[in-house]
Amino acid sequence: MKGLGLALVLPSALLLVSACSKRQFDVVIRGGTLYDGSGVAPVVADLAIDGDRIAAIGDLEDAVGRAEIDATGLAVTPGFINMLSWANESLIEDGRSLSDIRQGVTLEVMGEGTSMGPLNATMKQEMIDRQSDIEFEVTWTTLGEYLQHLEDRGISTNVASFVGAATVRIHAMGYEDRDPTPEELAEMVQLVEDAMLEGAVGVGSSLPYIPAPFAKTEELIALARVAAEHDGMYISHIRNEGDEIFPALDEFLTTVREAAVRGEIYHLKVSHKRNWDKLDEVVALIEAARAKGLPVTADIYTYHASSTGLNYDLPSWVKEGDHRQRIERLKDPQVRERVIAETEMIPPEDILLVSFRNENLRHLTGKTLAEVAEMRGTSPIVTAMDLIIEDDSRIGTVRFTMNEDNIRQKIALPWVSLCSDSASLAPEPPFTNSQPHPRAYGSFARLLGKYVREEGIIPLAEAIHRLTGLPAANLKLESRGLLQEGYFADVVVFDPGTVSDRATFEEPHQLATGVVHVFVNGEQVLRDGEHTGATPGRFVKGPGWVGSSE
Repeated sequence: MKGLGLALVLPSALLLVSACSKRQFDVVIRGGTLYDGSGVAPVVADLAIDGDRIAAIGDLEDAVGRAEIDATGLAVTPGFINMLSWANESLIEDGRSLSDIRQGVTLEVMGEGTSMGPLNATMKQEMIDRQSDIEFEVTWTTLGEYLQHLEDRGISTNVASFVGAATVRIHAMGYEDRDPTPEELAEMVQLVEDAMLEGAVGVGSSLPYIPAPFAKTEELIALARVAAEHDGMYISHIRNEGDEIFPALDEFLTTVREAAVRGEIYHLKVSHKRNWDKLDEVVALIEAARAKGLPVTADIYTYHASSTGLNYDLPSWVKEGDHRQRIERLKDPQVRERVIAETEMIPPEDILLVSFRNENLRHLTGKTLAEVAEMRGTSPIVTAMDLIIEDDSRIGTVRFTMNEDNIRQKIALPWVSLCSDSASLAPEPPFTNSQPHPRAYGSFARLLGKYVREEGIIPLAEAIHRLTGLPAANLKLESRGLLQEGYFADVVVFDPGTVSDRATFEEPHQLATGVVHVFVNGEQVLRDGEHTGATPGRFVKGPGWVGSSE
């Protein structure tokens, strides 16, 4: 009987010895098609994660994972980088970053013109006063403190940010339409310096939005130089994307050249039908600058509609000052007459009203400005002014001003990365109180599904490069953006045959499909398409950060 017992035990013991002899990792993803983010052809291989890093890539038959994933037939890639995210408040409300995680986004890059710091007491109070569905305490002062605040609260995606050129202007001189004094400019420069040392990835401008239109090129160059000194980037929503796009592009290229800085154009586009044919020349000018060594890139979202405030078309002079001053100005009969005379709006049927602060106006969500003007019996511009006053806000709109063929042309450009230009949302309150642009739920999945799989605009390997390695290199991020041993384990596993956007302009609150697993800093945030509740996201610092390595 004893011999029989030994015979029964021996196989288990041998198995235990065999398992102990194998390399052990936290996670092994087996048999996936690995796209490393560089743009080269994929390989079928295994990938192991230990802690927050990629530990091994290759044939890992001699390894075992505490958790193992069969990725046969699936794409395994670095986490996607959202080059223009407005998740700064949505992540305070809901750290899951659900609409982006479901598309494979693992890094939200914020700071288009304005940023969540640096703040003074007046700016903090204004931030509190302008809150709507999302309410929060402003417990930070600097941009770095805000980003660390997000990490400490718990977020599922990593976060990074540019420091806003408008934010430092407001900090130093408010909303006034004038040049800064030498002392004020020195303060702005110091604020950018401080933000770069805290980990900002550069300085961002958004020149159509108050008070940014009041800033001259020389002011932008002064701020961009500071970013350059810390190996950061200057990124800009250029001053005009329509009739005056060429002077706006020239200003951007001049700023990059004079500041000796890497430059990126936010959401490259040519707006309004009369301008669509200008894209060829815009691209030619950028590529000529690149050929001369100017480090210029761009990002886009994958839709033919933009999104901005209803007040966008109003003259700059009527928007000077803080929000309360603007609203009071719009109530003045003489001001209104001048606005009517000077404002040239796009066709009101192309302006979709999507976001109201006043609950009594939310029944208008999803209607066009033309429809509301007809309902009220007032002209579109009068209707717009009245709505802005009644809602006590700029009112969110979607505008159908772009061309689908232009989108395809931009996707084919090797120096273009991707963004959502949106918050990261969830299909539940308070986010469902408004009707966002569908790009919040679909910009990245739409690239992979519609433009790569269905239309073949670029190969999948190139698309992954644009979502990962390219933006990471542009931002000078350390150990992110590629599948390499020793890099942070931001890893996405998705089905190239099914990945799709589902959000529409009529029904935008629909999560993308086809992304199966997502890891952020080695922790699984998405498992079999469902959020795990994990919040391992970190404040990702730019190259100017002064501190120990992550």
